[in-house]
Amino acid sequence: MGAVPRYDLDINRFSGNPYPDLKELRSRRPSRSFRNLRSEGRCAAANTRPRNQRGSISIRMTGVRLLIAALAIFASTVRSNASDTASPGVSDTEIKIGQTVPLSGPVSAYATFGRASLAYFAMVNDRGGVNGRKITLLIADDAFSPPKTVEQTRKLVESDEVFAIYAPMGSATSIAVQKYLNQRKVPQFLVQSGLPRWNNPQQFPWTISGYPNYEREVRAYARFILERMPKARIAVLFQNDDFGRAFLDGLKSALGPANESMVVASEPFNVSDPTVDSQVVKLASSNADVLLVAATAKQAIQSLKKAAELGWRPEKIIASLAASVERTYAVAGFEASKGAISAAVLKDPTEPDLANDTDVRAYRAWMERYYPTGDWKDTIHVGAFVQGAIFTEVLRRCGSDVNRENFLKQATSLTNFKIPMIREGIAVGMDSGNYDLFRSMQLIQFDGTGNKPIGPPTGG
Repeated sequence: MGAVPRYDLDINRFSGNPYPDLKELRSRRPSRSFRNLRSEGRCAAANTRPRNQRGSISIRMTGVRLLIAALAIFASTVRSNASDTASPGVSDTEIKIGQTVPLSGPVSAYATFGRASLAYFAMVNDRGGVNGRKITLLIADDAFSPPKTVEQTRKLVESDEVFAIYAPMGSATSIAVQKYLNQRKVPQFLVQSGLPRWNNPQQFPWTISGYPNYEREVRAYARFILERMPKARIAVLFQNDDFGRAFLDGLKSALGPANESMVVASEPFNVSDPTVDSQVVKLASSNADVLLVAATAKQAIQSLKKAAELGWRPEKIIASLAASVERTYAVAGFEASKGAISAAVLKDPTEPDLANDTDVRAYRAWMERYYPTGDWKDTIHVGAFVQGAIFTEVLRRCGSDVNRENFLKQATSLTNFKIPMIREGIAVGMDSGNYDLFRSMQLIQFDGTGNKPIGPPTGG
């Protein structure tokens, strides 16, 4: 296996042996002459004692040996009992977690989420950690390739012995290790994907999404279309995997049997495809007046550009994970992107009305100090800020009892917690029977400068 890129957030933590002098003492053996001298002296001392004292010395030495043996057995028992309840990756001073992120490959632009995650825990550690423990995040590059995710996740769990896999990126990549992590009872916490399959506490109790459920999102779009454009012709550009199919199938299901025929065209693409131009041309030929794009930023940008180039001006609906003003709309062109509809649960730090919002000010201060090279306008960094806050809160509620079972218990009873940078009116909560963290979403529309709310939040 390749080496896992490691990022240690605690500058006081040594990457090697924290006590080099002790290591030197342990490895240093007495010289041969000194060992001989000790052996000869011991023998000489024993031989110079009166013969009638040698028996008592032997008895005392036997007693000492028995005491040492008893203490060793006791210590071993204590260690054994402790290991029954302690979780890997947890010490008195540290909690070690792992994350898989595409630092390379076709969607390496999302590597910034990993860097922002590091920055969040740097802030937490500077403030003393959580209940006296610092958080160490180890990031592994999976290049957005499921086989690589399997390799890197096994390395993090079995070699690095992390406490949990935190906020891993991607649907297909997270699916590839879901069964493995659940079999080993390792939290797969705050998965950065909204597939409905993550909400399955009976079969996969250790997997929890940190993203809004795609079914909930696409139901909001279907309701919007039926209310505003009941006779619409809908075209769908979708990523050819579980993520894209969740949007296509979810849309048809939400429209219902009577309206399913409103979807007049759909075109898949692979994430490795250099462009989606040909797919957009085919969709435009359907004369659809609504285009739903179930894609990440790269393909969303390409589709917006190509539609504008063709003179095709449908109502544009962009999946929430690509609906970033800075990452998508600014690159595609504000004119080509104007009018795009999406859904959100996060506050947009660029909204003028939120300039003095307490959460936004705290978020921007964090970015300025801990991730100054990152773009504070990019909502992917808002996402990292929110996920870090959720994870930290769950750890805080664990108190001194930091083990995987208690962590799961606290995570699945997360109530009475105001998550920073979440939009007003968004219902948030989790329980052991329903792992959907976000119970509502806010429809938004890009007006050429920023994303503006459309009506009140909807339950989807």
